Amino acid sequence: MPVEFISAVHTAPGVNGPAASARTGFDPDYVRRYARALDDGGFDHTLVAYHSASPDALQLAQFVATHTERIRPILAHRPGVVFPTHAARALATLDRISDGRLSLHIISGGSDEEQRREGDYLNKAERYERSDEYIQVLRKVWTADGPVSHEGRYFTFEGYHSDVRPVNGLIPVSVGGSSQDAYRVGGQQGDIFGLWGEPLKETAEQIAAVNAVADAAGRPHPRIWVSFRPIIAPTEELAWEKAHRTLGVLKAESAASDAFRHYRAEGRPANVGSQRLLDIAERGEVHDRCLWTAPAVATNAAGASTALVGTPETVAKALLDYVDIGCDLLSIRGYDPLNDAIDYARHVLPLVRQELAHRATGAQGLSFGSRRLRATVPGECR
Repeated sequence: MPVEFISAVHTAPGVNGPAASARTGFDPDYVRRYARALDDGGFDHTLVAYHSASPDALQLAQFVATHTERIRPILAHRPGVVFPTHAARALATLDRISDGRLSLHIISGGSDEEQRREGDYLNKAERYERSDEYIQVLRKVWTADGPVSHEGRYFTFEGYHSDVRPVNGLIPVSVGGSSQDAYRVGGQQGDIFGLWGEPLKETAEQIAAVNAVADAAGRPHPRIWVSFRPIIAPTEELAWEKAHRTLGVLKAESAASDAFRHYRAEGRPANVGSQRLLDIAERGEVHDRCLWTAPAVATNAAGASTALVGTPETVAKALLDYVDIGCDLLSIRGYDPLNDAIDYARHVLPLVRQELAHRATGAQGLSFGSRRLRATVPGECR
């Protein structure tokens, strides 16, 4: 399948740092403008994230779908909040509204505290087991010819029937994480598997772990989704200056955020993905071509937080490095979300797609170089 680009919806303007989860504002005009910028800029998907305090993700995904023509919302969804029969019907309805553009990202939950805010007291292993069963129920409902019943560990119901089905029969399901439980559920159930931006060696090891589970289950390998926060400028020097300015903002926002101070006071994050990012940061601030770990340290690895720093050409080459090891869904979103998305659409997406098209003809080597890049980047990126 072709390499595709993912962004993420933001509900209000401003730098997206560690305090973002504490902001519950919703600016419809900004969201509409942001979604249309992604649509016009050539992004293929956009994540609609989930947090207990944020605007409702299902309604936000519908808003995005209604105000765009082609971009595909990836709806983050927690199995512990809504019963799966209701979710199956609601998701199929949204898929119909979007004309088959919806994907689903299952959030099993990495923080016990965050889960308990919505009444979920299962431990992490149990949450992943529930996610496995939840995905099975969704697919059973979507494909049933008549009423269906289910008796499992976490869900039981009798004679359920939905009059609405997804446009293409099923909705693609994404699973993410860096634990053995995540690999197991993702390999057995996921159409897509999501990873945070680690160095190439560690990323390849995680891909192999997920694929081994899929092989054992007799399933196709999930498509691999990897996430970064690129920081670009016309020269390497300007890019790194911009990176350190961004880091200063992240640190200041962290210091000013009561929610983040509490999060940081808890010490080492509970989820394996965050632990891995911090361990990688301890081994070095820059890895491979241009992977920068300092933002992960500044935010205590609160989500996808590693950056790719450099010119658009450097960042495009780094993204292609990940394509070469098996990643074909590239998530790039910045700390200045709207302006960064516009810059990525102008200066990064075309370079990656140009090189992939060049490769498809059988040519060897990168098809873009400094001369072409100077023509591509007319002015300083924001």
